[in-house]
Amino acid sequence: MKKRIYLDHNAATPVDPRVIKAIESHLHKHTANASSIHLFGREMRKCLTNARYTIAECLKVKPEEVIFTSGGTEGANLVLRGLFHPNYSGHIITSSVEHSCVNDTVQELERFGCHATYLEPGAWGAVRPEQVEEALTSDTKLIAIMAANNETGVKTDIEGIAKIASEAGVPLFVDGVALLGKERFQIPEGVSAMCFSGQKIHATQGAGFCFIRRRLKLCPMITGGEQEFGRRSGTENLPGIVGLAEAVTILYDEMDKVVPKIQKLRDRFESTLKEKCSNVVVNGEGPRVVNTSNLCFTGVDGETLLTALDLEGVAASHGSACSSGALEPSRVLLNMGLPRDRVLSSIRFSLSRFTTEEEIERAIDLIVKALLH
Repeated sequence: MKKRIYLDHNAATPVDPRVIKAIESHLHKHTANASSIHLFGREMRKCLTNARYTIAECLKVKPEEVIFTSGGTEGANLVLRGLFHPNYSGHIITSSVEHSCVNDTVQELERFGCHATYLEPGAWGAVRPEQVEEALTSDTKLIAIMAANNETGVKTDIEGIAKIASEAGVPLFVDGVALLGKERFQIPEGVSAMCFSGQKIHATQGAGFCFIRRRLKLCPMITGGEQEFGRRSGTENLPGIVGLAEAVTILYDEMDKVVPKIQKLRDRFESTLKEKCSNVVVNGEGPRVVNTSNLCFTGVDGETLLTALDLEGVAASHGSACSSGALEPSRVLLNMGLPRDRVLSSIRFSLSRFTTEEEIERAIDLIVKALLH
């Protein structure tokens, strides 16, 4: 039996063996609470500090601006809720294609008393800086825009939006989950906070971090211990954090070698499918991160095709893993203005550093086979 092909890395990535080794090495030490003042606690505190400094150095930020969380969803909630609690008033600018951790949280903030503008990206797939500028009001308290879309991979001009946010004196929160590890980037001065997830960069699930500038005043959503500079209380997930720091280090050390390889495989995947199947269309006209391919197979039911591929040993998805259990069509694709039938015929394929040329060739053959039956 041939090995199954995993092309759903935007949902979760396999843990890098080197990350596992780093975690195992840490677990063999005496595990104490990093807040304890005895020697064992100080040793754990040193591990925590080293991980924080490692990530800060990679991102070129201050160590005290790295706040460890359980992942992207908690990070988004930490910033969005923390900024508006307890008064819940003011205007929020966001887009209609944000991940549900932002979209649903903004909607809840609206129910509490805030009001929001949801910018439409169109077929391009990402909102543009001028749209943000036009939406600004004297009451705008936050701009929340993703750096790259988790379903289409389309990138946003965060640098342009950050300039507008800075000039307007409005905090800008960026969901950076789908961007980290796909290219080198500098966090613009106008960005007040970003969230990231370990499970998307070959670290373990349940480990993530936020970049939060010291100037951004947030009411902590989890209290009771003053960990993470008072931003996020609770005993730290130190094994997960150690693995996270190792994963980030690997990303930045090997990015110049790995990213071109992933892009070459992704481009070959798309071009070959287009050659062999006349009904294949790429969703999202804007520039994309290198690993994501959201394809419409015109005239084909996406759920049926997904099931057929799964039976043949190919794992892909119908959209975000946080909502793929639902039978509804992708909110992201619909809000890009794509027709409902095209949305229902669309599937997301996402690659990683562990995707091989052989897997891509086999996946192409199996997709073509499924389309012919």
